[in-house]
Amino acid sequence: MANCAVVGINWGDEGKGRMVDLLTQRYDVVVRYQGGGNAGHTVINEFGKFALHLLPSGIFRKGVINVLGNGVALDPENLWNEMENVRTKGVLISPENLKISERASVLLPWHRELDRLEESRLSDRKYGSTMQGIAPFYSDKYQKKTILAGELFDRDALRERLKGILEWKNLTLTGVYGAEPYTMEQMEEWLDRYGEAIKPYICDTAALLEEEQKAGKSILFEAQLGALRDIDFGIWPYTTSSNAIAAYAPVGSGLTGAKLDEVVGVAKAYSTCVGEGPFVAEWFGAEAEKLREAGGEYGAKTGRPRRVGPLDLVATRYGVKVQGATALALTKLDVLSYMDQIPVCVRYLVDGNETDRFPFPSRLASAEPVIQYVPGWKRDLTGIRRWEDLPEETRAYVEYVEKEVGCPIRYVSVGPERDACIERN
Repeated sequence: MANCAVVGINWGDEGKGRMVDLLTQRYDVVVRYQGGGNAGHTVINEFGKFALHLLPSGIFRKGVINVLGNGVALDPENLWNEMENVRTKGVLISPENLKISERASVLLPWHRELDRLEESRLSDRKYGSTMQGIAPFYSDKYQKKTILAGELFDRDALRERLKGILEWKNLTLTGVYGAEPYTMEQMEEWLDRYGEAIKPYICDTAALLEEEQKAGKSILFEAQLGALRDIDFGIWPYTTSSNAIAAYAPVGSGLTGAKLDEVVGVAKAYSTCVGEGPFVAEWFGAEAEKLREAGGEYGAKTGRPRRVGPLDLVATRYGVKVQGATALALTKLDVLSYMDQIPVCVRYLVDGNETDRFPFPSRLASAEPVIQYVPGWKRDLTGIRRWEDLPEETRAYVEYVEKEVGCPIRYVSVGPERDACIERN
């Protein structure tokens, strides 16, 4: 038995989905333990190309149990629509291979509306939300103003709970934002359509995971977003509203006594960022557009152009530490093949002093990147499947990054396909 967490090292969108899809061949259970439908895990395999938002990325592997843990923002509407879409590609999804924690809190329709209303109110001060209701949901969860998935089985008791929540929430919608109130009739229709649809998948997943662990089964914990978007350790306030770090996996999965044998951190061979907030090594103009086009850097959920720049060693080293990474996967190495020289942000200039430590969030806005260059390779990598077949300059780049961030790089991806990933011995 071995437990592994696959987590993001930077700002999210690092390629976690493709790594989970690849690694699940070695695991019996895959658990999403935090976040919601506000980010996409892109997976390409024999079924096609997918951007998963709530479904665990192990859903494509026969015999693997996929779990949505109690830490997830459970959006029944988006989850059901995603399930139906994935099924059209020939992927089997049933209560046997998808389990939803009865303790997962439910993201309700007004959470998405509140997200849009607040971002509109903030205008040029907005946080860059994906408008999926995540911040309002987690706020309500910690105020005990939402419902648990297990409550869907007792409609009479649920109706009484919802009446109180609805009365409270309408005060905000109408009084603060001047929006239309929700009615119980609307909520009954929503529950009939989406709540009933997901009920067959809801169970005591904590007990299930305990049984699997006792049986010696291996469990992979799948995170959403990255260390720099973590609510406690990220670039606050431009973070997500949950803990995207590996340390939260036991809590958010429901397997509270879980020990992580391995933490695989995923980082791109360059930097990308979706959303607002400081991004020290960011590129602009033609240089940025060329990298964006080469890497197809557009948000899997929103379609927004991702902000791009060179690999940021300062941020990556910090992400490795925060995640407690024991190994790294460096993705999209092939994208850099067009460059004569590979730029790397090696330090920050803050208040006139160079530093290799990641600053406190409020100091990031004034930080400037210190860039150094390493030789490029100018060769297509996409057909290479062995480490020793990579150009010498490519291997030197990987080894340089490995040394600088202080964590072994075990996996190197040279394309989006499942097999386009080189595992180093």
